[in-house]
Amino acid sequence: MNEKVRCLIIGSGPAGYTAAIYASRANLSPVLYEGLQPGGQLTTTTDVENFPGYPSGITGPEMMEDLKKQAERFGTDVRFGMATAADLSSSPYKITIDNEKVIEAETVIISTGATAKYLGIPDEQKYSGSGVSACATCDGFFYRNRKVAVVGGGDTAAEEALYLSNIAEKVYLIIRKDHMRASKIMQERVFANDKIEVLFEHETEGLTGDNVVQGANLIKRRGQPDEEKVHIEIEGFFLAIGHTPNSEIFKPYLETDEVGYIKVVPGTPRTSIPGVFASGDVADPHYRQAVTAAATGCMAAMEAERYLTEKGL
Repeated sequence: MNEKVRCLIIGSGPAGYTAAIYASRANLSPVLYEGLQPGGQLTTTTDVENFPGYPSGITGPEMMEDLKKQAERFGTDVRFGMATAADLSSSPYKITIDNEKVIEAETVIISTGATAKYLGIPDEQKYSGSGVSACATCDGFFYRNRKVAVVGGGDTAAEEALYLSNIAEKVYLIIRKDHMRASKIMQERVFANDKIEVLFEHETEGLTGDNVVQGANLIKRRGQPDEEKVHIEIEGFFLAIGHTPNSEIFKPYLETDEVGYIKVVPGTPRTSIPGVFASGDVADPHYRQAVTAAATGCMAAMEAERYLTEKGL
């Protein structure tokens, strides 16, 4: 038997929980499914120091638990489960949870986030939160006057390297190919920066260190006659090879960009389907910050309330 709800929120990062807080305070009786990673990407972040209201900082898991409690305090029905299928062809919209239960929702707020791409080496997980990061803006502060490395050759990697050059002592930019994919102006900025050393044709083989990252083992010109092993001493290892938006089940119905980010009306969380809203990293290829995600979660809940009022639902 299908369950009917007025407002369904999919995802439990800053966007999802903020949407839940606003939706529950507006008496929308929201149901929130936490997804595969309750709390979202921030649960893998050791310290959060750039979210307003925490002058001494807070760990990512603690912050997400605070947001969850706040949402529940106002009446949000928080559930463990993952959206595995969607039918947005007509209202009420149907979302399947864990391949079993179908939720019929008058409004849907998609806050499923985006997953950072990793190289796939075991040390990435071993040192996660202890030197390995996928967000320089989030974690760069902790590497003030230290040596760090950024992996990637596109605009994102160039931006991360330039950002870190204002904080770190030295930045290695590790690029697998013999050229950068970044735009010409970004390349010029990188090459003009004395604190950035570009390592072309280098691949990361592994990371070293006691409990925290202290170095990286690289292979230069893998498979070539002059193949060479290289070791660099670093304390921070930043992945900048892209993110994958968690939007797959919605793609048959919603407009997305070439990467998969859900397209919204600029300045709003409205998607191409009335009553369906997208907030947080699943619709944000640019900022990917907790505070911006929370802001769009607020906007999505307010839009959902207005939509339901206009429809008399």
